[in-house]
Amino acid sequence: QMQLVESGGGLVQPGDSLSLSCAASCRSISRYTMAWFRHAPGKERSFAAALRSTGGTAYYADSVKGRFIISRDNTKNTVNLKMNTLKPKDTAVYFCAADSSVILSSLRQASQYAYWGQGTQVTVSS
Repeated sequence: QMQLVESGGGLVQPGDSLSLSCAASCRSISRYTMAWFRHAPGKERSFAAALRSTGGTAYYADSVKGRFIISRDNTKNTVNLKMNTLKPKDTAVYFCAADSSVILSSLRQASQYAYWGQGTQVTVSS
């Protein structure tokens, strides 16, 4: 059973940067697709970014592409999300997710991930 713990959320101003981290309690995350989702007030949980276990290709939602960067360190069992040029619409609870059986065509779907963190709040406001 994998446990995921997010950290790094907070209150920032528009245009600022913020880095989130997710620590996984398992032997190795190397065989897992790791992803970040977010849940904004009044909206459904939505995909933000993901990195598959194989290859180095990152996948992003159109709304964050060019501003967010997802990375993973398999030796430390962590996955990070660097968020740049933050906007008020980025305000949400951000969740880390993992699964070892996600297929490429479905990696943007929350239902594909078996393991979730408790979430960390990111608020972008002036």
